[in-house]
Amino acid sequence: MAEDPKRDTFSLPTDLQLRRAPFWIVAAIIILVVLTWVPLVVIGRRRVSTETSPRLELFQDMSHQPKFRAQVFSPVFADSRADRPVIEGTVARGNLQEDDHYYRGFSRKLNEQSGNWDVQFFDGLPAQVKLSSQLLHRGQERFNIYCAVCHGLDGYGHGPVNERALELQVKSEAQWTPAADLHSETVRGRPDGHLYNTINNGIRNMPGYGAQVPVDDRWAIVAYVRALQLSQHAPARAVPPEKLK
Repeated sequence: MAEDPKRDTFSLPTDLQLRRAPFWIVAAIIILVVLTWVPLVVIGRRRVSTETSPRLELFQDMSHQPKFRAQVFSPVFADSRADRPVIEGTVARGNLQEDDHYYRGFSRKLNEQSGNWDVQFFDGLPAQVKLSSQLLHRGQERFNIYCAVCHGLDGYGHGPVNERALELQVKSEAQWTPAADLHSETVRGRPDGHLYNTINNGIRNMPGYGAQVPVDDRWAIVAYVRALQLSQHAPARAVPPEKLK
């Protein structure tokens, strides 16, 4: 049976070319594309520009938190201060520090007649500190770091900072209180607690090193200073008999 040649044929349109988009659609697309460039241009400009006013941040990500800085005004409290005073009697956990000998080097008692505090410095190391070669080595290490710059490695007060300051004082370029000679009779006659307190809180123009030197290291320095003094002023009874001949 012969197939009909017209059975599977269909008519095609004579014009297959797409129609051109209207002008307003083309213009809208161009405008939208150009507008997408605007944020990039603004961001790039802001990254290289400088201004006196703070920049606008839509997403702060905790970069700028609402807070009060030190020594500023605060309308929250009656005294208008952002800094709050320490609550009297507050003690941090584990920092009661009730052992005066170990933590302060002295005890004090209020004199009811004069209204002043009577201070008594402790002599000798506290019970928590055991004298040993390890303690002296630790004290020597800490002394060479914090003390020798003024007092010298030998304790006679000829450290580099002290010597340079004295040179500037001669030229009237500085005012300086000479570092103490740790071998002087005055210093040797002070109780151990006095030396500890000097390290902790300072004396005269010398600042305190309590923030840099822990309690145990302060007593280690005291022990090493006593060893320095003993090396130069040892009594005859401390010298072996064979060395006295």
